[in-house]
Amino acid sequence: MNNRLAKMRKERGWSQEQLSKKLGVSRQTVISIEKGHFDPSLPLAFRLADVFDSTIEDIFRP
Repeated sequence: MNNRLAKMRKERGWSQEQLSKKLGVSRQTVISIEKGHFDPSLPLAFRLADVFDSTIEDIFRP
């Protein structure tokens, strides 16, 4: 699954650490999602969408 997470995070000027704290996950989790090595659970995908005031579909592409 492709995602725009890194691009969206950088547009907001957030570090991976800042995003991980907003989501309540480890920095390694954010890195793994950004690199496409890990697909988030549905609850985490919804938290990502909420943090970015976006939709899951805006962040993740099949």
